[in-house]
Amino acid sequence: MAGPVIIDDCIVGPGNPLALIAGPCVLESEGIAFKTAEKVKELTRKYKIPYIFKSSYLKANRLNIKSYTGPGLDKGLKILVKIKKKFDIPILTDIHSKEEVKPVSEVVDVLQIPAFLCRQTDLVIEAAKTKKPLNIKKGQFLAPEDMKSIAEKAESVGNNKILLTERGTTFGYHNLVVDMRSLVIMRGLGYPVIFDATHSLQLPGGAGSSSGGQPQFILPLARAAVACGCDALFVETHPDPGQALCDKDSMLPLEKMEELLINLRKIEEALKS
Repeated sequence: MAGPVIIDDCIVGPGNPLALIAGPCVLESEGIAFKTAEKVKELTRKYKIPYIFKSSYLKANRLNIKSYTGPGLDKGLKILVKIKKKFDIPILTDIHSKEEVKPVSEVVDVLQIPAFLCRQTDLVIEAAKTKKPLNIKKGQFLAPEDMKSIAEKAESVGNNKILLTERGTTFGYHNLVVDMRSLVIMRGLGYPVIFDATHSLQLPGGAGSSSGGQPQFILPLARAAVACGCDALFVETHPDPGQALCDKDSMLPLEKMEELLINLRKIEEALKS
């Protein structure tokens, strides 16, 4: 059983401040990534919220062959290194194969196992061997209690720096539903729990050749998750989601990030009192 997870100066787990994992879905350009990191760091410093930057160098699970997948491993990691150095913030990104684990672990602070790959035993174990913190996203096809078996794969090689993320459950075709009991159940397994407030409201394949989304539910679902006691919030955000090259229908506009953080701080303070 794991306890709080230390990521640089950020401690994620019960008894610690709500943390934020945020950034564009995928790296599009240095300019967009830098603008997002700078603004979110400014806001999280203002509201005293621990911050971890997130973006992907590769999105390996696109529905359409024509969809943008990112700059790739080498170019993407160079951008993430620059963000880490320039803004002095920890970095999280997802990995998709055993071959990516070593080069990515040399750059980032948290390795993320994508929801679609969470049952890939060889990937989870290879990532765990790095001794880096792991954020394992619960597959849309899994019950929350199933995540105990997956976390135990990482622990089998001596890594207990494990975070579990709820990102919605398949509910028929082209739809997800969030069962807030999942947060309570996974936290009861002994691991810090994260709520992914943007992927949870995707409509997979709902836009025909790509996923749709319902961003109007980001704030209410995030509020509910914090009230349920999640340890961190995962939010994909972009300066102009309408022009984003990935997940444009489910990302939070960067200009609305402050409103979200104000709401979450109020709920967190109410829970403490």
